[in-house]
Amino acid sequence: MNSMLLRPYRKNLTTHGLIYLAGEEELITIKNISITGVLAQLNSKVGKSDIKAIFNTLLASTVIDLYLPEMRLAGEVEVIRVDLQDDHILLALEFKNVTYDVNDLLYKRKAYRKNLPGVGHILFNGEYLEFNAVNVSVDGIMIRLAETIYVEPGVVTVFEFKRLELEGEIKVVWVDRIADNGTLMGLQYVHMEKSTIKGIPEFAWPKTA
Repeated sequence: MNSMLLRPYRKNLTTHGLIYLAGEEELITIKNISITGVLAQLNSKVGKSDIKAIFNTLLASTVIDLYLPEMRLAGEVEVIRVDLQDDHILLALEFKNVTYDVNDLLYKRKAYRKNLPGVGHILFNGEYLEFNAVNVSVDGIMIRLAETIYVEPGVVTVFEFKRLELEGEIKVVWVDRIADNGTLMGLQYVHMEKSTIKGIPEFAWPKTA
């Protein structure tokens, strides 16, 4: 009885989404949801060998990305349990860093943005400046600089972000001044040495008419 009282209420529902697992975007169906997480079923039928492959993937990190467009929810979840039921894999996922996008901005974005802090460098006025990444997508990156930088949107420069082994040309899309004389920038990839970005899902959900 006490254990049931401590367990968060779970609501049964059927909604669909995507997770990013082992470098691939996988379609899922949500079986139930609570304030702490969801129970998700992989849509594709699998066997015991697939469960073993998933466990091997989770040895590196149990935190994966989740996108539920119908619920306007996206972010990071932790895999806390993996089961096999009727040739389908069930994943118990706990919310870690999730955004509830009540203003529908998730639909207007071209790609999912993953919070991914890390240090990089960008060239302005002949000098490489250090930045801290705020979030990253397959289309671009948002960065924070400690100093005030005056740059016009549309300027193309070069950058490097070693955490994802990215380097190449990038375009300034927008600039915003923040507290402590810092600067926020939205940057769009123009040309990079890598054609794919390992570890960052796109999560582009098909639009309906």
